[in-house]
Amino acid sequence: MTTQAAPRSTTELVRGPALVGAAGLGASALLRLHDPHDPGSYGFCPFLAITGHPCPGCGGLRAVNDLTHGDFVAAVSSNLLAVGLVVFLVVAWAAWAVRRARGTDVGMLVMSDRVLVLVLVVVLAFGVLRNTPWGAGLAP
Repeated sequence: MTTQAAPRSTTELVRGPALVGAAGLGASALLRLHDPHDPGSYGFCPFLAITGHPCPGCGGLRAVNDLTHGDFVAAVSSNLLAVGLVVFLVVAWAAWAVRRARGTDVGMLVMSDRVLVLVLVVVLAFGVLRNTPWGAGLAP
């Protein structure tokens, strides 16, 4: 005998996007109020400390801080990948919230294994490129 779960109400469906949105706004507010441009204000990057080279995420907190101040050029200068990720996540969150509000019970990010591998390759390539002479402009 199998039992099926009862359909969830719209209120239940939008709870997830609302909580994720609130968490994103809270994290953005923290980064706006507590400046990561001050050395050591959020700790240190272990990869940078060990190797002396920036990892793909180095400069990401500064980039989000710059975005919260409306300084897109400084954000791109801090970490182009982080700016792209923020834009992607905002669009994905908005689409998720709309789908949930329309009654579709889906997750925020639904991606195939191929897309996941592609994302990992892009992050790895960005990390390597920003540590070469050709990608020096991508370094934080």
